[in-house]
Amino acid sequence: MQKILPAAVLASLLAAGVAQAENTHINPTNGAIAQAVKVPAGSETLYVSGLTPELVPGAPATAPFGDTKTQAASVFKKIGETLMAQGYVWEDVVMMRVLLVGDPAKGGGMDFAGMMESYNAVYASLKNKPARITSQVAALVRPGMMVEIEVQAAKAGMPMKMPMKK
Repeated sequence: MQKILPAAVLASLLAAGVAQAENTHINPTNGAIAQAVKVPAGSETLYVSGLTPELVPGAPATAPFGDTKTQAASVFKKIGETLMAQGYVWEDVVMMRVLLVGDPAKGGGMDFAGMMESYNAVYASLKNKPARITSQVAALVRPGMMVEIEVQAAKAGMPMKMPMKK
């Protein structure tokens, strides 16, 4: 004779037994970025295209998007809004690619420190940081743009619902 558990008991047992896997951020030195991030099978993934900064109202024509720090802050704001609109948070970001154009005020070299100030405004207080690459490129889509950032985010998928027996 087979006993059938009440639906509430069965649901709580299933919830307890189906632990959702989480992303594993490998960051042994607690650095600004993860050395690697492991995403479990079955995770939901969000790919955010490379985003660029907004124009700064009243900025001079020679720097219509501001300096690297300002541009990075603008891009991080846009990424944050995109993540939130899709039900993600910053700690769900598993990979980030940062493209920086050389800053004429820095002798043509990328302003890594300026980008990091804006990055740290987002990530300094968070435990889970993304794996990341930062590269200098010759130019972006519009003159004066010095920052483009793309991210991939992942979060555990919803556990499968088991059909209830009547």
